Amino acid sequence: MAYWLFKSEPSTWSWQDQLARAPECEEWDGVRNYQARNFMRQMKVGERGFFYHSMKEKAIVGIVEICAEAHPDSTTDDPRWECVDVRALRPFTRPVTLDEIKADLRLANMVLVRNSRLSVQPVTDREWRIICEMGDTEPD
Repeated sequence: MAYWLFKSEPSTWSWQDQLARAPECEEWDGVRNYQARNFMRQMKVGERGFFYHSMKEKAIVGIVEICAEAHPDSTTDDPRWECVDVRALRPFTRPVTLDEIKADLRLANMVLVRNSRLSVQPVTDREWRIICEMGDTEPD
């Protein structure tokens, strides 16, 4: 199973918004970065992702599940842009901040640490386990 990280500004789409839609799926739309789009094209139904609040909070706050593979983004007529659908699975017991992630040397090569601007990114199995442990949250 592959793991992912989805970043969202809480003022645009928050973890609470995602939870309010559960157990329904929601498009992860509006991504306009080719690398992020290409990562979404790799995602498979059932894979998991971290839900990350960007901007002020800068913390992983929950886990989502991919429930539809890449398809045209309904927020644009431009065929270059695609998205996946996700659903909230569970919140983190304790949010894990970007500062905590950066301070843990085991996570030094994580995409979030090296390229914090990328809105959709892969997470390795090891990173997944470490961050779930930091957040007192079951990995699966």
